[in-house]
Amino acid sequence: MAEADLKPRRILSGMQATGELHLGHLLGVLTNFVRLQEEAECFFMVANLHSLTTFYADYRAAHRFIAPMVADWLAAGISPEKAVIFVQSDVPEHTELAQILAMFTPLSWLERNPTYKDKQANSEKELDSYGFLGYPVLQAADILLYDASHVPIGEDQLPHLELTREIARRFNHYYGSQKAVFTIPQPLLSQFPKVPGTDGRKMSKSYNNAILLAEPEQTLEKKLLTMKTDTARVRRSDPGNPENCPVFSYYDFFAPELKNEIAAGCRTAALGCIDCKKQLLSRMLPRLEPFRQKRRELAEKKNLIHDILHEGAQKARKVAAATLARAKEAMGLAQGYWL
Repeated sequence: MAEADLKPRRILSGMQATGELHLGHLLGVLTNFVRLQEEAECFFMVANLHSLTTFYADYRAAHRFIAPMVADWLAAGISPEKAVIFVQSDVPEHTELAQILAMFTPLSWLERNPTYKDKQANSEKELDSYGFLGYPVLQAADILLYDASHVPIGEDQLPHLELTREIARRFNHYYGSQKAVFTIPQPLLSQFPKVPGTDGRKMSKSYNNAILLAEPEQTLEKKLLTMKTDTARVRRSDPGNPENCPVFSYYDFFAPELKNEIAAGCRTAALGCIDCKKQLLSRMLPRLEPFRQKRRELAEKKNLIHDILHEGAQKARKVAAATLARAKEAMGLAQGYWL
């Protein structure tokens, strides 16, 4: 596929199952997945091999999150009828292609990865491993196996995708003189909204400020009612600035039609912070209820997620195997090449 092709044809994206998903995942990622499955052929992957970079000593601590995460995907509206949903390790072609691509990837390309040294310096886990240094090669295999025309990313992830593109170009240079072996994927820039946590920082489990998607309604209410607001508004009679209030940003997602009214009430002190939060809850809980109901239904169908992932792996492997065979054929690595 030409690099100038602008219309998404096939999309590959995924998430690591390393913990419970929260509201930021739903509003920032899953809603985008739901939209994309209507516009292109989508492969949504549970990137469990990537989670081994930090969970290698006790993988069971991570794999227990796979089924709940997929349940969240389904409850959010991702459909196995419209997208291929699978677990990365169920498709062994990922690791085989990654090993082949590793031979084409200069060490200097990996060492300049913008997140490599940053994560090493800021993580409490031991990351000084071949697997962590080389995870961009596995990431390239993930994308290239499916001839993905586009990968949905934020601007900060552009260097990561460019490394995949460089690896694909290098392979095509050696073995694609007649016809390119790998599709060069294009970025599909997505404006993932920053969803604030209960302390005003970006929502993250590591900050202990997340509202989990599996949160009981009572706990969700408690978290929201104690959520940080405009710190300059000390007394109820003080006027506030909604632009400095993390709670106000939630109106963008759950009640945009009330934004002007809430902003005016905040600035004039006609509306207190607790009243603002209660109004938000009155709109937020009904909006979340279909998701919560679907999640309850999925909890009662314990074999459904297993069946979806099994079928998804079969579909994914059919595509992945064809791509791997094409690459090996181009290299002269096809079965029986030595005869």
